[in-house]
Amino acid sequence: MRSLKRTFLWMKLQWGASNYGSIIGSLKKFSSSHSGENLDIRKWNKKISNFVRNGQINEARRLFDTLQYRNTVTWNSMISGYVKNREILKARKLFDEMPQRDVVSWNLIISGYVSSRGSKQIEEARYLFDQMPVRDKVSWNTLISGYARNGKMNEALDMFSRMSERDTISWNTMITGFLQNGDVVRAMELFKEMPQRDSASISAVVSGLIQNGKLDEAAKVLFEIKSLCNGEADLIHAYNTLMAGYGQCGRIVEARRLFDHIPSHPDVGRGEKQVSFVKNVVSWNSMMMCYIKVGDLSSARELFDDMLERDVISWNTMISAYAQVSNLEEAAKLFYEMPNPDSQSWNSMISGYALSGDLELARNFFDKTPNKSLVSWNSMISGYEQNGEHSEAVGLFQQLLRESERPDKHTLSAVLSACAGLSALHLGMQIHQLVMKLVIADIPINNSLITMYSRCGVILDARSVFDEMTFKRDVVSWNSIIGGYAYNGFALEALKFFEEMKSKNVKPTHITFVSVLSACAHAGLVEEGRRQFKSMVYEYGIEPLMEHFASLVDVVGRNGYVEEAMDLIKTMPYEPDRAVWGALLGACRIHNNVDFAKIAAEALMKLEPESSAPYVMLHSMYADAGRWEDATRVRTMMQTNKIKKQAAFSWIGLQ
Repeated sequence: MRSLKRTFLWMKLQWGASNYGSIIGSLKKFSSSHSGENLDIRKWNKKISNFVRNGQINEARRLFDTLQYRNTVTWNSMISGYVKNREILKARKLFDEMPQRDVVSWNLIISGYVSSRGSKQIEEARYLFDQMPVRDKVSWNTLISGYARNGKMNEALDMFSRMSERDTISWNTMITGFLQNGDVVRAMELFKEMPQRDSASISAVVSGLIQNGKLDEAAKVLFEIKSLCNGEADLIHAYNTLMAGYGQCGRIVEARRLFDHIPSHPDVGRGEKQVSFVKNVVSWNSMMMCYIKVGDLSSARELFDDMLERDVISWNTMISAYAQVSNLEEAAKLFYEMPNPDSQSWNSMISGYALSGDLELARNFFDKTPNKSLVSWNSMISGYEQNGEHSEAVGLFQQLLRESERPDKHTLSAVLSACAGLSALHLGMQIHQLVMKLVIADIPINNSLITMYSRCGVILDARSVFDEMTFKRDVVSWNSIIGGYAYNGFALEALKFFEEMKSKNVKPTHITFVSVLSACAHAGLVEEGRRQFKSMVYEYGIEPLMEHFASLVDVVGRNGYVEEAMDLIKTMPYEPDRAVWGALLGACRIHNNVDFAKIAAEALMKLEPESSAPYVMLHSMYADAGRWEDATRVRTMMQTNKIKKQAAFSWIGLQ
């Protein structure tokens, strides 16, 4: 204070009283104006941060650009927004333009490159790290995390070893990195060396061991730590993680035992030491999910009803569980009891009603959904497609586009399936263009494209998509191309693909054999059909379903073995459906077997009492055989049962 007074006295003597007063006034004015500027900039920085937090990155940038005065916090806030939005190039441009940087600026841009992944990004992060004038523990931990994420654990370990001062985050990052890269031994070595552990360390180890298939070892580690810490550590997150691990493996008894072992209150009584953790809402939710995973909804509901405190996840877990098993009555009761249903609640009801085939109620929920998410649209579009309402699916998709929603892979895959159902080639090709424009086509999208082109009769385009998949094919890809060739009458090509599929060690499914048997039927390969049916049962252990029997009846019956087809139907473990009887009736029509045709037609009349097809076909066969009395009797039956002959129709593609 004395020094400051001496400075002012010196200024007064040097410049004179009048000059001194003028200078002091200017200094006060300068100080006052800058104090106001500082207040203003704090206000603007807060606004930019709020925009960033709410994902309004463009609004944040517009405000940033209007500011005449910015400090380091302003720049850091904007860079942080771009980093969170994964726009690393924009973040880097701002970083390079900064007039002055602090350690936070450097850490932000390094974290941006680290979160982008990839060798080039981590190299750039290391380059920036080496350029830093001053580093803190965050700088080191961020780069270590980047190396770990990219599987470069030797580089991560090198950085860790060079740290002059490590914190718990440094140790946790290394341990998690080793576990994520499958090196359980080195992870556990580091964990044992750790000077001080926190709840995050223990949870990371338990979670990592479970992810590496070491569930029992995870339990052992947790229980050893619990006994050592004597109830002083907060282990609830680790307990919840282990409980979920038991649930994933279907070990429901151990999950429940663990749940019951977690104290419900801090004071456990009987003179025992207070524990620092108790059951929380996540514990209850995890145990409910364990029961739901094994299909025990009654036990899950019992837990739900016993909960003193529920969060939105508790409600959605039970609503979704009921919806998935089509118990929509209970799902609806809970939905209407729920204090504030969120987007997931509404979507569960939409998908639940769609799954049960009640599209009217599904659409009712969809229309009433506030703030529809893309999942809401996808649930309704998929519901229409899966229930055969292909035109409705396409119509809703068009509405989605009109409302400026951006479709994702799930949307496009469902619409492609709808196009396949409608044989709408032109529309399917337009969706293909959208796929190339909006998303990176994954296996399910490509499978949908193969099916769409196949069903529209453009098998070469289906083959082109299949060939472009190269090493990225799954069993559905093979089923789609085999089914496509079989559907379009290229039986031998379908069988060639089937052999190629087996040569690449892709295990066929029941769907594969439906297509293979269909191909055999179209190509007249009776013996091959019999062989493939036996192979399915004895070589691949696939129990024949109704569609396999229908296909085999078609194979043998279509090629003249009508009696064998009839014998096959008699030995079936199921009551034959319309596909089976339809295959037999078709075979009888080809080979003029009126007696068996009568049996098949009468069975179809019972299964589909309103359909005119079996009456018409049986009448035609009697007429062709000159059995006019029988033909008249069938015509009379149609009139008595008020069956009207269905008008023929064909699809016409409209541009």
